[in-house]
Amino acid sequence: MLKRISVFVLIVLLSACKTKKSVGELAANEELAATKVIQEHYKNELDFKTVNIRSSAKYKDDKQKQTVSADIRIIKNEKIWINVKFLGFPAAKALITPNRVRYYEKINNTYFDGNFELLSNWLGTDLDFQKVQNLLLGKALDDLTKTKYVASIEEEMYKLNEKKTSATDKEFYFEAANFLVKKEKITQQKENRSLEVEYPSFTKQDGMFLPNEIFVKAIQEDQVTIAIQYKNITFDEDLNTPFSIPSGYEEVKIN
Repeated sequence: MLKRISVFVLIVLLSACKTKKSVGELAANEELAATKVIQEHYKNELDFKTVNIRSSAKYKDDKQKQTVSADIRIIKNEKIWINVKFLGFPAAKALITPNRVRYYEKINNTYFDGNFELLSNWLGTDLDFQKVQNLLLGKALDDLTKTKYVASIEEEMYKLNEKKTSATDKEFYFEAANFLVKKEKITQQKENRSLEVEYPSFTKQDGMFLPNEIFVKAIQEDQVTIAIQYKNITFDEDLNTPFSIPSGYEEVKIN
């Protein structure tokens, strides 16, 4: 039970800053094309070397509910280190790099050491290091400059639909004041897999926009939801990312 909780939290937990003042938003304008929306979104650069985060999350699936906390340390474009606690006690730890995913959890004494395939299966969409980092920082999961999109207006937001090139449907929604991503949906209907991420509000810290909270819904055979609350974040500290799989743990295999 806690094993699966830990894995999901290790991927989608993040936090922002102490202040919860939301950034103002505007309604979308029909005349703005997809290219312009994408350009404006990427003007919101996150200029940092490291991020140190404290966070909490509520997890729910068809069988259980759980609340955990986590310390998250990101060395930009290099590694993501996550330490999960349950009832105040260390429960799991992960170290994610561009080519490797490693984690272990203490309840069942299991570990994983491999690539992103397991995480992709559990979250219902193909993942890599950059997508995980984007998710944690409130950016569009995909590199929007790599694919063609069609723009429309829905719910007073700009909506980008990826032009159909595969069996995967992708939708991205942006508010109009600062072109921050508000919602994204990635669906693979044939595989009955989907991932929805919502960012209800953002705040600005040190000149950078960060989410106040994140809601995640992942469907892969069953449905999992995670509601994340943000506690504290600091930038550009010297961070340690210790990680060592304890001896005697059982390896998790991918089916």
